[in-house]
Amino acid sequence: MSDLELLTRSLARNVRRWRAERGFTLDTLAARAGVSRGMLIQIEQARTNPSIGTVVKIGDALGVSIPTLLDYEQGPRVRVVPADRAVRLWHTEDGSFNRLLAGTEAPGPLEMWDWRLMPGESSDSDPHPAGTVELLHVTAGELTLTVDGAEHRVPAGASASFEADTPHTYGNQGERPMEMILAVSVPAVR
Repeated sequence: MSDLELLTRSLARNVRRWRAERGFTLDTLAARAGVSRGMLIQIEQARTNPSIGTVVKIGDALGVSIPTLLDYEQGPRVRVVPADRAVRLWHTEDGSFNRLLAGTEAPGPLEMWDWRLMPGESSDSDPHPAGTVELLHVTAGELTLTVDGAEHRVPAGASASFEADTPHTYGNQGERPMEMILAVSVPAVR
């Protein structure tokens, strides 16, 4: 079975599990996530490989992290994720990508990402739930971070934090690749 098939099946199993645990109907989850009921049915039946944006919306609506949706298993207190097991969820032909390095559920979803954006490329993010905070550290190049329409330059060696409950974009307007580590903390669903 391919990695993509494993991810698709894990996503299906985990969306069903967390939807049931939260007591959400398909219609309730669709409304909370802003995705169609038909898309949720396809995801829960492992018949589609949704975009990262859709997976993030579903995770936010359920109050669980991306690792949880992609097969996070409860286990020992220490969970080591080997480099070859980090999940690449988004990439472009020019070489931009993000990789989910690690995540946890306590007290709410907390994720750590590795990002690369090639010159001239960008990635838009829909608003996350209220209370979501993102922390980032640029290790190479310069990030153009746009939060709620305002641009902020974050050069290599600098860090930034922001409330991510508003539209935001990660961009590279420079001439060389931009690399950063990003942490996303989402409040627990009550």
